[in-house]
Amino acid sequence: MQSWAIANQKGGVGKTTTSLCLARGLASMGQRVVLVDLDPHASLTRAFGIPTDPAPSGTHDLFSDIGAALATVARRTEIDGLTIVAAQPALATLERRGATQPGLGLSLGRALHAARGAYDYALLDCPPTLGLLMVNALAAADRLVIPTQTDPLAVHGLNDMLRTADMVERSRRRPLPRHILPTLYDRRTRSGVHVLDQLHDHYEGRVWPKAVPMDTRLRDAGSLTAAEAPTGRGADAYRSALNWLLDVVPAQQEAA
Repeated sequence: MQSWAIANQKGGVGKTTTSLCLARGLASMGQRVVLVDLDPHASLTRAFGIPTDPAPSGTHDLFSDIGAALATVARRTEIDGLTIVAAQPALATLERRGATQPGLGLSLGRALHAARGAYDYALLDCPPTLGLLMVNALAAADRLVIPTQTDPLAVHGLNDMLRTADMVERSRRRPLPRHILPTLYDRRTRSGVHVLDQLHDHYEGRVWPKAVPMDTRLRDAGSLTAAEAPTGRGADAYRSALNWLLDVVPAQQEAA
């Protein structure tokens, strides 16, 4: 099973949309995919219409003293081949528990390892803050996908995210390949065009050569989680981005 962490230390960059679009793209190829919502704000969970009150079974259960099996807390969606592990408000309490509960930082990795025969891909939708949940995801992931808004302020978040990835990579002592996906691109703005050029210049080889355009249809959670595949420029761009990711991963493995 391949685990991809979808993360950025800046909010509002299209992280949850990226997680969902890539996951359903993989599922459309016949892959068994599980989406893991690690964000206490539960945007991904809400997109699928899963109520958070009362709290559903979900991601927090993976961090319990016993540690739930991933398959027992995953639930089916309307999309063939795609399941989701819902976020729970109690995820916000894990930071405090991490100081007194040894081994909590490896809980997600253990759950993913135990489920490796049940799924082909696990996509981890991370919170936009550096903490126990993001570190868990980065420690467990085979790949890091960083959605990055084509905006000058977003570049700072990207740099922070790359420094965090370097830190985790040194700690876990195995490579953590990074892939940057430019998002929310508006070619009508000078700053958008400039930032996209900057990304390609500074991170050549790690950046998808294209960009996900601004597309209001990507804001419609109902269409993104429906059985029928979404349409539009944004959805087409994510399908192209997924093909690039699937091509670049084996190429990087051969070069390693």
